[in-house]
Amino acid sequence: MRTAELTRETNETQISITFNPDVRGDVSISTGIGFLDHMLHAFAKHGGFSLSVEANGDLEVDCHHTVEDIGILLGDAVKQAVGTGAGITRFADVIIPMDEARATVALDVGGRGYLVMEGAFTGIMTGGIPNDLFEHFFYSFCIHAGITAHIIFIGVNDHHKCEAIFKAFGIALGRALTVREGCVDIPSTKGTL
Repeated sequence: MRTAELTRETNETQISITFNPDVRGDVSISTGIGFLDHMLHAFAKHGGFSLSVEANGDLEVDCHHTVEDIGILLGDAVKQAVGTGAGITRFADVIIPMDEARATVALDVGGRGYLVMEGAFTGIMTGGIPNDLFEHFFYSFCIHAGITAHIIFIGVNDHHKCEAIFKAFGIALGRALTVREGCVDIPSTKGTL
């Protein structure tokens, strides 16, 4: 079974993450940032995988270090769970609406981290998180996971935009990590991800 259990401790954060793309529904999120808990729960629930995140960060400074380091460690956990990538679907895309908002996410779990994020938030913060930090979270996640991601979003309400993005990313990731029945090949003409 593909499971990753990782910890990361710095002078700014202490984080532990367990990630399992093969078991649905075991989700436990506690970051000290309520809105991030909500987003990560939606990400895992709709992605169809198990995710545990326990984080203690220097929130008395602000939420930047905690959000960034969760992205880093979550990326590391996904990369470890993917391993060689033998049999995975690798590519996936999805379009998800959330009332007036809509997010499109296209992923390549091919070993190269890259992020393109197109869209604009209306305000400066959502749920106590500076809106520019959401792109930084996904950048940190993608670079460490070895995922190329294209995220495009539109809408009016910033909460709805964020929720559509996290749900879409989770669903696309769940699909990309699905092991194709009877397939043991690494999905690359190079023979390696």
